[in-house]
Amino acid sequence: MIWPNDFISIILAVILGGIIGLEREMRGKVAGLRTNILICLGAAVFTIISRQMALQYDASTVRIAAQIVTGVGFLGAGAIIQDAGGIHGLTSAATIWIVASVGMACGAQFYQLAVISALIAVAVLIALAKLARPLEQYKAKQMLQSKTDKQDD
Repeated sequence: MIWPNDFISIILAVILGGIIGLEREMRGKVAGLRTNILICLGAAVFTIISRQMALQYDASTVRIAAQIVTGVGFLGAGAIIQDAGGIHGLTSAATIWIVASVGMACGAQFYQLAVISALIAVAVLIALAKLARPLEQYKAKQMLQSKTDKQDD
């Protein structure tokens, strides 16, 4: 049986996961819209199940929450790729992690926490992506300068 608050939790998880996922999709990331919605929704549903089981069976809610974190860590680890060019996918892994926490907040009916966290996550993803380009150019310039200085020695 779905309670009205659980329905709100599920819908809000889909919306917030979608907002974060849309930003990732627009940047062409593999963990995009659908992935983030499903992670957020899944975390919310598991949290609702945990909460309902705790009420019904007088059990602890932290066990399922801990397993959500473990499962999301596994997904995040799969998003990280190391190759000769460096390490890639750290932001995707971190996004998976925050999306799951937003879903858990929705499932726990901590709606303000979920909305504020999702908005901050989107702001960080957008603002810092714009800052990343100049920082990468600066870093490349510094590396080139360092190579030039070593050749002069």
